[in-house]
Amino acid sequence: MSDDDAATQERLTRWRLVLGSGDADGVRSGGEPIALSAEDAARDGVLGELYDADRRRGLGGSQPRVARWLGDIRGYFPSSVVRIMQADAMDRLGLREMLLEPEMLTAVQPDIHLVSTLIGLGSVIPEASKATARAVVRQVTDELQERLRAQTVQAVSGALDRSARTRRPRPADIDWNRTIAANLQHYLPEHRTVVPERLVGHARRRTQVQREIILCIDQSGSMAESVVFSSVFGAVLASLPAVRTRLVVFDTTVVDLTEELDDPVDVLFGVQLGGGTDINGALAYCQSQITQPTDTVLVLISDLYEGGIAEEMLRRARSIVGSGTTMVALLALSDSGKPSYDAQHAAQLAGIGVPAFACTPDLFPDLMATAIERRDVTAWAASNGIATPSEGEAS
Repeated sequence: MSDDDAATQERLTRWRLVLGSGDADGVRSGGEPIALSAEDAARDGVLGELYDADRRRGLGGSQPRVARWLGDIRGYFPSSVVRIMQADAMDRLGLREMLLEPEMLTAVQPDIHLVSTLIGLGSVIPEASKATARAVVRQVTDELQERLRAQTVQAVSGALDRSARTRRPRPADIDWNRTIAANLQHYLPEHRTVVPERLVGHARRRTQVQREIILCIDQSGSMAESVVFSSVFGAVLASLPAVRTRLVVFDTTVVDLTEELDDPVDVLFGVQLGGGTDINGALAYCQSQITQPTDTVLVLISDLYEGGIAEEMLRRARSIVGSGTTMVALLALSDSGKPSYDAQHAAQLAGIGVPAFACTPDLFPDLMATAIERRDVTAWAASNGIATPSEGEAS
């Protein structure tokens, strides 16, 4: 194809995308309708969902679909175009009116999907509406914290206590109830006493940090719910004095939001859903933050669609595990159904000692307890009916 032909084809393709599927009959090349490449067809799809009024399907009122769409457009268009489409979505979805007139919120039940939509639109929400948007996000995150805090604190604190137990405690550190229970077979009836052959207690209570937890979160559009739940769990974990929690979000760049952890709302308005993915770059940053490998749990929350060099990502993960760090890859942290993910990368991670599976928020506290105690996470997943990919699935 000559340069002139290529320029003509590109011009016709642009017109085809501008006109959409409904009005494109007149856009032809050599008498035939313009054929779109796979990438251009994907662009046409996200444009049509917003602008093609004749299509029966579209964004409609489905918040999950809106959240995914907001992530998709950043992968197909430059930032200048994305801002225009986001602003148009504000109007076409009725969000601008809802946010400018807070009383309309009484007719809408804020949920995690609405939060995902709002954080995806964060850069184009009108200044006058930002307070309302934050109020909506705070209502949902407060409800999630109330639901998940007690279970998380109990599970993590219990795991730390169990990890600190010793069979040679100092007298002041003996747990007499557990010691008696462990030695009942040594009860002497004639003396009406138990001979404690094995003492159970705690090592000296430490005031310093006992575990470091790093939540490394993929910002791609499909991970919107996971980002919301992760910010809530991050805030809860950060409130525990025996745990040092770090929260890192990434696309092609890495942003450390640890300083914002005390407020999930600040975290959520600090992320930018969508865009590319550089998992290896994110793992490299997290690895640089690990100071006590055997006391560190690194949770990578990602669909594992690596935009960089996959071999480098796997090498980095192998290095982290080899240092003694407990690493888990969550393909999703949400209540939604089975996520889309890179099965080959998940299986390869499993092969180097990084269990990979999706997890619901209600199971996450117990998962963290298992990881903190350095128990077998894969066995834990199996006991909870969670399927995990195996190394043999990698092709």
